[in-house]
This record gives sequence, structure tokens and C-alpha cells, in this order.
Amino acid sequence: MHVKNFAVFILLVLLAGCSTLPTNGPTRHQIEKSVMASPADLPIKLVQVQTIADVPVVPAIAVPSSPPLEPPPMPTDLVGAGDVLDINIYEAGVTLFSGGASAAGGAGAGQASPLPGVQAQRLPPIRVDDNGYIAIPYGGRLYVAGHTVREVEGMVRKSLRGMSQNPQVLITMGEVITNSIIVGGEVGRPGRLVLQTNRERLTDVIALAGGNRGNSKDVLARVFHGERITDVRLNDLVDNPSLDMRITPGDRLILINDPRTYSVLGASGQVAQFPFSRSAVSVAEAIATGGGVNSNIGDPAAIFLFRYEKDAEGKDVPKVYHLNMMNAGTYFLAQRFVIKDKDVLYFGNAAANQPGKLFQLISQLFTPLITVTAAVQTLK
Repeated sequence: MHVKNFAVFILLVLLAGCSTLPTNGPTRHQIEKSVMASPADLPIKLVQVQTIADVPVVPAIAVPSSPPLEPPPMPTDLVGAGDVLDINIYEAGVTLFSGGASAAGGAGAGQASPLPGVQAQRLPPIRVDDNGYIAIPYGGRLYVAGHTVREVEGMVRKSLRGMSQNPQVLITMGEVITNSIIVGGEVGRPGRLVLQTNRERLTDVIALAGGNRGNSKDVLARVFHGERITDVRLNDLVDNPSLDMRITPGDRLILINDPRTYSVLGASGQVAQFPFSRSAVSVAEAIATGGGVNSNIGDPAAIFLFRYEKDAEGKDVPKVYHLNMMNAGTYFLAQRFVIKDKDVLYFGNAAANQPGKLFQLISQLFTPLITVTAAVQTLK
């Protein structure tokens, strides 16, 4: 009799503490109640996903101008500050630079020309200064920035007119700065890259720089064009070739290792942080990746997705999307619902789970006591 009274006492104590039993997260009703009681400084909006109109629209990726709208490419021989010019001057008759004798082919020395009576003089390499000027012996300072190599040849020839007999000028680019870009980050060969045609696109530049390092789905290409910054994920280029923007001289390209992830919490088959397997992952795929709802403790009617979304003013607003997977239509909606970077997918705890835990605890507590009582009765 004393044993029975003790058992009843223990049962009452456990029932009173049922709400304090360990759990892996809130139930559906607890989440909905907490959302309704959210503070004014952190208002949370709860969206019941029941129709296709409740599924958030994936924002369109900023697509660079299509080829017909792109400006014509810049000349590849455009001269600017920092460029190094190799200038060769050919003179006939009375020469200004050559002494009339054939000289070795070193820089700054007169050279024999294949044409009789013509002397060739190669000037030392001349760098265009920060203000866009070069200095030509006897020709003075010339402003060459923004002109092509052919135009600079004409400027040098004109500056020597009257001092040299019909000088001919040939200029080549010794070191190219103006018609180049800077490539850095997760590429095979970071550094300065000269654009040979000025028609190179993002994928061309990455290939010329030795390709990207790491998995392309985790790599973000950030292009700096003046004050404009454009981010393009390499994996998105496969699905949307229009993102393959043209790179122009002066741009900077950085490849960043920026893997996208989402978290699965609560009563799921596997609680973990998962990387995106490709450019777009649906809620249905995320649920499957997380192992689905744990049949012992989870509630299929309580799948919640937590995320921040931009409002009309551009501010981050917390939103909670509720998906009831007990409805057949929700499975179709979940295929159209796209996961975003840093989303949290929560599997709600089943409300009937607490009594089950209680009975399990009672069983573990009283099994030894019942065994001892039965043994005593046998001895009697």
C-alpha cells in the first residue's frame, strides 16, 4: 500500500513538471504566440504559405546591359598616364638625331636603316607622366593622354617639323597601363591583365587570369567599374549567360570565396548548416537535405522559415513563413519557394511529444521499483 501511495505521489509531481521536460524547440502554437507578442522595436510578420501568392518572389539579378546597348569598345592602343612608349624616329638626308654613322642597336643609339640614306633613332623608353604629358627631345612636352598610338606618332612628327628633314615616327607600347585591369582574389594568376581586344567578358578575363580557385558555386565575382559595383556568382553564369558582362579598361575584378548556407534546426532528421548545392535551392529540397521531419518528435504541420527581407524603405524586416506539410498543395508551393543565403529552416516540435517523454520518464523510474516489488511478493 505504501508503494502505491508513493507511486501516486511521484506521478503527480511529474505531471506538474511536464512543461519543464527537455525539448528541442517550440511547438507550432508557441511560435505563433511568440510572433504575435513580438516587441514594437522588432515587429515580426507571420505569413501562412497557402497559395502561390504567399511565396516570396525571387528578386531579379541585376543584369548588365545587353550587347546591343553596350558602348563600342575603346581602342586597344589608347595612351594614358603610366604607359611606357618606345619611340623610333626615321630621318633621311640631314638628320637631327643621328650622326650619319651606323650605330649599334642599343636604346638611344642611331641604327642603320635598310633604306639608303635613312637613319633610325630609338629613343629611351618614355613614360607618360601623371598629367598625361611626354617630353620629346627638340619637340618639347606633348599632351598624349586620351590619344591613340597612331595619333601620338603624328603629334611627335609635327613637333619635329622644321628641325628634321621629313621625320617618320613609329611608336609601340612598351608597358601597358591604360588598357589593363587588376585581377585579384581567388584566381590562378592575380595581378595586372592587359586587354588585347577590349571585347573580353567576365568569363574571358577569369580564364586569362588562370581560372578561379575553389568551387565555382562558392565564388562571387565583384567588378568595380568607377563607382559602380556589380556582384555576380560564377554559378549563376551557367543559368544566365546575360550576366557575362563586358570588362573595360580600368576595371577591377576580385573573386571572393563566399559560400552561401542555410541552417536547419528543431525536430529534423539532421540539425546542421548546409551549403547551397547549386545556384538555387527550394524549400522542398532543403527539407529533404535536412532529413525531413523526425517522426518521433517532429510536427509536419509546423515547418517555419525565418529570414530578413527588405521593406519599401530598404530596411531589414524579420519575417516568418509557415508551411503546413500536412496539406498536399504545400508540397507544390515548397518547390517554388526559393531558399536565400543565411535562411533558418525550423522543424516544429510536436505538441504530443511532451506526454510521450513523460511516460518514458515514468517507465524508466518505476521499472526497477516494480521489479523489486514483484521479487518481494515471490519470496512471500
